[in-house]
Order: sequence, then structure tokens, then C-alpha cells
Amino acid sequence: MGRRVLRLEIPVFPERKLFWVHDPAASPDGPAAPLPPAESLISSTRDQMVVACAQEHMGVHLTIEEWDDAPPPFSDGYEDEAKCVLYLRGLLSVTDGPVAGPVIAGARLGGGVGDYGIRVYTRNRAEVLRRYAELFQLDVDPLGDEFQQVRRQLDGLEQYLIQIWRES
Repeated sequence: MGRRVLRLEIPVFPERKLFWVHDPAASPDGPAAPLPPAESLISSTRDQMVVACAQEHMGVHLTIEEWDDAPPPFSDGYEDEAKCVLYLRGLLSVTDGPVAGPVIAGARLGGGVGDYGIRVYTRNRAEVLRRYAELFQLDVDPLGDEFQQVRRQLDGLEQYLIQIWRES
């Protein structure tokens, strides 16, 4: 049974309803970048992963945990799960979009250089989609105060948990 060695909690403001988790040497908008996920939570290449969100330019809550071994799988209210393996050179970056730049620019990983197992969990994604559908059914001006107040209530509601560990 593994134990958690690092935990980061940050807001991310997805561009085009996506955010990237990658090795700092990888370019999220380069030719080796993964394509946006098609009807899935993530897509990945050797050293980067792109995560699909329900919102863009609104804050989503991201928690990243590094474990010294594979953590036990759990649900704990999370709605969706995806897995992949990334090659990381001892550092991890998170970017909200190719134009926006890094939110985390090279957090040092205790596992060093190598392949990392990745699990991504999401919570409240379906609720955010439901609330957006209701919001757009309102007969209000999208640029008006009422619309913006309801939209701001969605800030931070969507949550992601990313667990990483060095593969043996």
C-alpha cells in the first residue's frame, strides 16, 4: 500500500475546455502534443496528457497527489476515472492552455526520472453541465448581471484529482 508524499491544490482556468499535465520539456502546442479527448476524460502521448473539462475560462479545482507506490483505487464521490502512463524527467508541469502558460512550472517529483502511473478522477462535472444547460434556458441577457452572477457560482465547482506514482 502506497503513501502520499506530495499534495498540491490549485485553481486552473481551462482554455478551450482543456488543461495539460506534462513534463516541462514537452510543448502542449507542439507537434507531439496529444489531440483533445474525443468522448473521454483524457488523451495522452509519451510525456503529456490533456484533460477535458466542462468549463472554460472559469476556475476548476485541481488536486495533484504524488504517491510512493500505486494508491488504492477509490470513488469517494468522484464520477469518472481515467488512467495513463507518462514519462517524466523528475518534474511535473500543469498548463491551462498553450497560450496561457504554466500554472505549475516544474514541480519536483520524489520519484525522479521515469514512467509514472497516472489516475485522473473528476467530481461535479455532470452537475456543471446540467447547470450550464439550465443557465442557457433562462431568458436573460448573457452579458447581463443576472447571467454573470449565476455563472460565477460555477467557479471552482468542477473538481479534478490527479494521482501520480513512479511505476516499478
